[in-house]
Amino acid sequence: MSKQTVRDRPADLSSHRPARAPRKEPVARNRKRGLSWNRARGLKGFLFTAPFFAGFLAVFALPFIYALVQSFYSERKSGAGLGGAVTEFVGADNFVRGIADPVFWDSMLRVTIFALVQIPLMLILSLVMALLLDAMHGRKVAFFRMGLLIPYMIPGIVAALIWLYLYSPRLGPLTQAGEALGADLNFFSPDLLFLSIGNLLTWCGIGFNMLIIYSSLRSVPRELFEAARLDGASELRIALSIKVPFVRSALVLTGMLSIIGMLQIFNEPLIFRVSSPETVSSNFTPIMMIFNQAFTAGNYNYAAALSVILAIVVGAASALFYKLTNRPQA
Repeated sequence: MSKQTVRDRPADLSSHRPARAPRKEPVARNRKRGLSWNRARGLKGFLFTAPFFAGFLAVFALPFIYALVQSFYSERKSGAGLGGAVTEFVGADNFVRGIADPVFWDSMLRVTIFALVQIPLMLILSLVMALLLDAMHGRKVAFFRMGLLIPYMIPGIVAALIWLYLYSPRLGPLTQAGEALGADLNFFSPDLLFLSIGNLLTWCGIGFNMLIIYSSLRSVPRELFEAARLDGASELRIALSIKVPFVRSALVLTGMLSIIGMLQIFNEPLIFRVSSPETVSSNFTPIMMIFNQAFTAGNYNYAAALSVILAIVVGAASALFYKLTNRPQA
C-alpha cells in the first residue's frame, strides 16, 4: 500500500461518516432575534394605543360594569320610610321593570321617530355642503370650512341658549320676522317644538358631518373627474355617479355617530323644558328619564338598569345600521 493510498484513506473514511447536521444555531438565533424584534415592534405599537385603551377602560368600560352591578340591587326603606335604607340583591327585577315600563319605551319611540326625520335631513345637507366645498378653489375653501365648523365648536348648552333667545316670543327676532310676514309663530308650541329642536341639532352637527364627508371626498382621485369631463359628463352627473358613491363609507360613519348621539340626546330638550314644560316632560327622552329616576326619584339602581338597556339598544341600532348600509364598494 503506497503512502499516497494510506494518506487518502482518512478522506475515504470521512466520506462514509454520517453527514453532519447543518448548524441550526445561527438560524434559530436569527429567528429568535426576529421574533424578539417583532415582539418589540408589537409592544411599541401597543404602547401607542395604551392611552386610548386606558381612557376607554376608565371612561366607558368601568362605569358600564359598575352600572351593570348596581342594576342587580335595589334600595328598600324599612319602617314606612322612617327607617334606614337597605340595599339588597334583586336579580333581574330592575331589568324586567325597565323592559315593561311604557314611559321608557315611549321616550325611546319619540326619539326614534325624531331621528328618522332629522338625521337623513342633516346628512343630506352635510353632503351638499361638502360637494359645494369640493367644487370651490382657493382661500374660500378654508374660510367656508371653518365657518361651517364653528357651530360644532360651541357647547351644546350654549347653543341651546342661543337658539332659545332666537325662538323667544318676546325678544327673539324670528317671531318678529314671522309677524312681519303675517305668520303667528310659536317655536315652543307642540306643533313646532320638534322643528325647533331639529333645527338646533342640525345647526350644531352639520359642520362636523360635512368635514368628515369632505375629507373622504378629497381622497377621490382627481383623474376620475377629468376623465368624466372629457367624456362630456356634467358636474351634477360627476357628483351623483362618482363623488357620492366614493363617500358612502363616510356617510355610514356619520349616520352611525348621529344615531348614537340622537338616542342620548339630553341637553337640548332639557333647556327647552324651561320655556315649554307642558310639551317637554321630564321623561321626554330616555336620558332625561334616567336622569329623573337617578337624581329626582333617588332610584339609582333602576336608573342603572335603564342605562344598561339603553346601551344595549344603542349598540344594537348601530350594529344594524352598519350591517344594512356598509356594503362592499363596487
